Order: sequence, then C-alpha cells, then structure tokens
Amino acid sequence: MTARRNARPAVKVGAHVRFRGVKWQVVALSGQDIHLLGPDSGGETVLAGHLFADPGFTVIGADVPQAAPQWGLFETAPAAAREKALAWQRHVREVECGLAGGPGSEGTVRPQYDPEAHTLAEREQAKAKELTALGFGRVSRTTVQRMRLAYRKQGLWGLLDHRSTRAPSPNGRADERVVAAVREALRRRRGRSRGTINGLFPLINQILEDRHGPGTVPAPSQATLYRLVTTLARPGELPSGPVRQTPASFDGRAFTPTTALRPGEQVQVDTTRLDVLALFDDGRLARPELTIAIDVATRAILAAVLCPSATKAVDAALLLAEMAVPHPARPTWPNILRMDHAPALPHQRLTTLDTRLAEAAARPVALPETIVVDRGKVFVSRAFTAACETLGISVQPAPPFAPTAKGIVERAFGTINHLFCQHLPGYTGSDVTRRGPDTEQEACYSVPHLQDLLDEWLVHYHHRPHEGLRHPMMPRKALTPNQMWAALVAVAGHVPVPLTGHDYLELLPVRWQAITASGIRIHHRTYDADLLAPYRGQPSSHTGRNGKWEIHYNPHDVRQIWIRLSDGLLTEIPWIHRNHVHQPFNDHTWQHIRTLTLHNHHDAEQHEADLADALDQLMRRVHSGHATKTEQALLARTATVPLPAARHPENATGPSADRPAQQDEDDSIDDLDDLPDDDTHPAAATGFGLYDAHEEADKW
Repeated sequence: MTARRNARPAVKVGAHVRFRGVKWQVVALSGQDIHLLGPDSGGETVLAGHLFADPGFTVIGADVPQAAPQWGLFETAPAAAREKALAWQRHVREVECGLAGGPGSEGTVRPQYDPEAHTLAEREQAKAKELTALGFGRVSRTTVQRMRLAYRKQGLWGLLDHRSTRAPSPNGRADERVVAAVREALRRRRGRSRGTINGLFPLINQILEDRHGPGTVPAPSQATLYRLVTTLARPGELPSGPVRQTPASFDGRAFTPTTALRPGEQVQVDTTRLDVLALFDDGRLARPELTIAIDVATRAILAAVLCPSATKAVDAALLLAEMAVPHPARPTWPNILRMDHAPALPHQRLTTLDTRLAEAAARPVALPETIVVDRGKVFVSRAFTAACETLGISVQPAPPFAPTAKGIVERAFGTINHLFCQHLPGYTGSDVTRRGPDTEQEACYSVPHLQDLLDEWLVHYHHRPHEGLRHPMMPRKALTPNQMWAALVAVAGHVPVPLTGHDYLELLPVRWQAITASGIRIHHRTYDADLLAPYRGQPSSHTGRNGKWEIHYNPHDVRQIWIRLSDGLLTEIPWIHRNHVHQPFNDHTWQHIRTLTLHNHHDAEQHEADLADALDQLMRRVHSGHATKTEQALLARTATVPLPAARHPENATGPSADRPAQQDEDDSIDDLDDLPDDDTHPAAATGFGLYDAHEEADKW
C-alpha cells in the first residue's frame, strides 16, 4: 500500500522548525512538551499548542500542506463538468496506486496498472491509450501526467475543465474606452435626480469626444450602451431601481485493526440519539442526535456535535473541524478543567513561560490518519470524503451489518448515557420500561445548552481512568485518556501539526447571499464593513449560484461571517451590533429574542437595534445574578454558555450550599455597571447538580 497522500507535516525528533523567527531543532518529546535546541545551544521547553500557535511557525524542509478543499467552488461548476472530473478522479487513482477507489479500497489491480510491475510513466501511457479508446478524445501521456499532478495539488478542483467555471466578463467585448466613459457618466449623474438610460447616451458620447477626439472611438450601438449602463450602474442609479434607498455609502469497505499504537492512527465516527429529551425550536420535546469522533489508541473523544434532527453535511463538517483544532477553555469553567491542572504537564514552569496556557482546555487534539464510519450518506458524501482526502485522512466505511467494526465508538455512547445523560432532567432511560412517568415535565434544556454541558463534561471524561487503557510498564494501573495520549506521543516520536485558522474557516458551513446596499442580511441581522463598498449590488463571478456570494458561518457564534471576495480569500465581516453584544450567541437565542421584541414594520434598522439591545440587557441581568426566574429559564434554554445561579452561595440552601463558590473569570463584559460591589460571585456551572469538580478531582 502506498503512503498517504497530502499527509500533514509532523514535528519529530531531529526536525528543524522556525519559532519566534529563529531556527530550532527538536531534541525530545515528552507528553505535550516539545524540547527545542537553539542556534546558540540554548534549550527551551514549549507546549505543543503554543508552538503551533506562533504566526511564523513552520517545519523546515517539509512539504507545504494542502489547504482545505474549496467544495463550495466545485459545486458552482456545471453538472457535466463535475461528472467528468469525478471520472478523471478514478482514472488518476488507478494510475497512482492501481485501484480506482484509492489505497485500501476493494477490487483487483489490473496488470497494466500494477505498481510492482510497471513504472509510473508506463502506467500513464497505458491510461492514455485506454482513455482514447473510451472516447475521451486523443489523450496523451502528458495529459494524464498533467491531470495527475493537478489532482495531487488541488484535488477535484484541479480535475475540472476550468473553461466551464470561467466567469464571463461583465463588459463583454466592449471597448475599454467606452466602459470608462460609461463609468464617468454614471459618476457625474450620482447624487442628482435620476433620469432615463437614454439620457446618459449624449453625455457618454461627449466624454468620448473630449477624451479621445471626435470620431476617434467608434460610436457604440444603443443595445451595447443599454447593457453597459445596466451592468455598471450601482443600486439606486437606474430608473428601474427601488424607490426607497438606505442611507449607505456607495463609495467604495474496510478492515478494522483491533489496536492502534499512536494517537490519530484510527478514529471511529458514528451517530446515535441521546437518552435524554431536549426542547427543540418548534416547542417539541424529542431526543437529539449526537455525532462523536473517538480516537482508538487513547479513547479520547476528539469531537462531539449535537443536532436536533438527522445529522447533515453541516454537522459532519463541524465534526471534522472540531477534532483538528485546539479547544479553548470557557470563562465559566472551573480551574480544574484547564491545561494548567492536567497531571501529565509541568504546570508551574509552562505557565511562567506563557500565562495564556492557563486558559487552554485539558483536552487532546489529534489530526486523524484514518476515519472509520458507517455507510450513512453524510459520511460517504462527496463533500466529506473530498475534505478528508485533501487533509490526508483515509475514510474507511465499515462492513454492512457489522457493528463490532466500530465497537469502541458504540461503547462510548453507552458511557455518555451512563455518566452524563442519566444525571440530566428529561433522562429517558435505555428503553421504555425504564422511563419515568414525568420525563416530559422534567425536560428543560435546549439542544445548544446540552451541547455546552456536554463540552464541559468531555473535559472531565479525559481525566477519568479508563479500564481499557493500560501502560506496558504499569499494567495494573488504568490510565486516563490524557495520560495515554501523552505516553503514546512519546512512543510515536512525532506530533502532527493541527489545522490552521484558515482551514477551519473553509470547513465551516456555506450559504450563498447577495451583497445589498446595506450589507449582507441574514435572519434580520446585518453584516457590513467598508471593504464591501465596491461589491454592493454587484453579482459574484459564480454564475452557477445566480450571482450570489459564498458565505461561511459558525452556527455556534453568529456575531460574524466570512465571505469569499474576488481575491479568493475568506474575509471576516462583523455584525453591525457586535460591539454592543459582548458574548457569543447562536441563532436559537436570536430567534427567541425576536419572538419577544415588538417588530416595527416601518424601520428595519431600528428593529434590529432593539433586538440587539434586548439581547444585551438579558445577558447582563443573567450574568450579574439579578434576572427573574422566567429570564433565567429563557436563557437556560437558548444560551451557549453555562448560566450562573440567580442567588449567591451564601444565601443558598440544600446540597449545593456546602460547595465552594467558583471564582468568576468572565471578562468578556468589562463595562457592566450593575454588578455587585461586594466580594460575592455567582455560582459556577457546577450548580446544575451534575457533579462537583473538586470532589471529582479527588477520585482521579
């Protein structure tokens, strides 16, 4: 079997890296610590996450990793071009490894494409003859080689016939001098009363004569001028435009090994419904779906995504992004869940080197080498497999009707239901015979709130001893996933470099929107920035999407979006009221606020401002502990962060009164005037009664 294509660079002993602008050599790996030797023979110990976060970090001599696939652009190509690219994909794979489905796939290697018997050039020549006989035209070996290299560099996007994706010029074949004259005529008419399009023609001819002389530029036809004016005019400049304008500026199958010996060697992914009822947006009580990715070697749950209904491609993309990037600690989490309390790390020294390390979550990150999935259409979709292939991840579908092929992830679901769900209100039990009579009345959490609680519990899970994890030198001691991860990293001798922020943005969900005069409108929220000025009212070059622009968004934080402009990069566009609402919120919270705020049908801008103010005031009251029980229940069903109790610990009674109050470390709102001036603090997230963090730590 050939090596994985597009594998990510790895930091291993003996490798040279660039860190803080200086060339270092890796001399040792210990857990998450990387020992570096500088040019002056000086040594330094750096946490792997801190090393990878350096803006100038590179692995010297390593191949540049391929970025995340631009699947949104591939979708814009015509269907015929996409089908031809997919056909080329099978032929290119057969040339490279002998199997049309790629390395590890089923089938028999044909003699002319056997890598053990023929060179790569001979296989390319055989493929050229075969394609010519199949009706692909006169295909030469050079053509096969060019397509193979394009696929290695750009994936499916490189196999497309880009003549079908090339956007037509908005000006057609018009003379550039005429185009410049039309632009100048539109500029002179800007700010004046709008007339007819015919009224611009004399002005355009006059500008052409003044700039180039009489008769120098042939007079364009009336149909050409109509087309140019309609194409180049901005919103509000044509008589057919809207009467009312906003005051915006216009300037500007697979064998499954029983063991894995290193982190990320094999990751199992599956989906099931949790044994707990949640409140959906439409008011129904139902069991949400949970999709998790668990590392076989360390039993670490790399990602977990909850969704109300069936898992979609959006959730699969989020799962892939979540397992490949570091996890920051939430401000309201207890200190025991942070990296500086992880038992496998020298906390004091690392914190002295960089105080930001105290804010990282004690949870491992691993870029998978192989992902084992069932045959659900989400995980065998073209988008998911293309993303995995570009990142160097092998996707292996499990055999049908063989649940033991993914026994580890199936057992993990039982662990989550046993250790997490049964402590929640609305727990349904594993079957109807174990369901309580008042389960529906007890359920009170929304899906986003359950997601937040699950994220916090997962950090605790990685600190709990696992009976399936044993060290060869200490076979009687059960290790935690974090301890096993640190031990196997030292044995493997390398740490895969996680994805960059740009790759994370590429894996976010995609939607297509138009850029209007006021910006980009999504669910009564306006996203705008000065750099959108040249694109307002203008169509994008993707004709397959009716001129709409490619937008990437994070469903868990809708305070900003990212748009792909003409330069091909994803640019962040903030919500116009982002500075007014200082905490992240999701679309579920926004929809609830909309149902409670009076809608002024005559002023959309004022209505959006009222919604932002109502959201901010609600967050302030709940944050300071002065909210009513109704408001507490509202945000408990919609918020994405754990909520503090409405009373202070010294006034609490019952089992939670003996628990120590957690220091409030949330500094995301720095201008609250209504916070109490005494030394009291709101109760931490442990007030939900799931567990006591300090008591749990004593058991570890």
